[in-house]
Amino acid sequence: MRLATWNVNSLKARLARVEAWLATAQPDVLCLQETKLADEAFPGEVFESLGYASAHHGTGRWNGVAIVSRVGLDDVCAGFHDDDPSSPGEPRLLAATCGGVRVLSVYVPNGRLVGSQFYEAKLDWLARLRAELEATCDPNGAVAVCGDFNVAPEDRDVWDIGRFAGATHVSEAERAALARVVDWGLRDVVRDHAPGEAGPFTWWDYRGGAFHKGEGMRIDLALLSDPLAALVQRAFVDRDARKKGALSEPPSDHAPVVVDLAAWPSSPEALGRGARAGG
Repeated sequence: MRLATWNVNSLKARLARVEAWLATAQPDVLCLQETKLADEAFPGEVFESLGYASAHHGTGRWNGVAIVSRVGLDDVCAGFHDDDPSSPGEPRLLAATCGGVRVLSVYVPNGRLVGSQFYEAKLDWLARLRAELEATCDPNGAVAVCGDFNVAPEDRDVWDIGRFAGATHVSEAERAALARVVDWGLRDVVRDHAPGEAGPFTWWDYRGGAFHKGEGMRIDLALLSDPLAALVQRAFVDRDARKKGALSEPPSDHAPVVVDLAAWPSSPEALGRGARAGG
């Protein structure tokens, strides 16, 4: 079974690419980020025609997250479980149970500038994500937290760490905040399957030929609970999806992260409960 995550940088601009990629890659569950769509504009009928149920959380223009699944889509929760309904915040988190796996599609704030209010909000958001896992999920169950984290976990996850001195995405505080999320009981399965390598990168700037020069960052992650990670056969970045190819639409500046599992739990009991009662 196959799980994937992809920051598409506008689903409206990239829909044909997503359709083509689904047809060839055949993921069973795909998490999407930066859809830049309102819920009413999300093309659910397109995914349905391809055999996927879908859920979306977005308000239009910026942000937006989605999950599409052909193994079930239940118990959908948009945003943090304790959001104030009168002030829910930006649409950056969506959770659903897909064939017994609690899947979270996340789009962590960029942070903009170290020390800014946006940077502090990013750290707070990551702390809330850790609290969300504690409140709604079980690390002994089947849990997958996938998406654009806007943090490169280690120096080898950027093409030249010297170019990022004092910048966001690589600061000690951001990495520590991400590490606390992982320490809840998750595995960075791409790193597990590429233990000695620089990268593999998931994002490249559109400018300056960065993609062709290999000047990228690994900021899109698939974090799986230990019982689910034990089923991983392969975890990789589909770099070809970042290439222009034959389609007229330009590619996203991100590439999909793909995880192949030996099996997919058919119920939360298959690996223990992936989501707590009421979660």
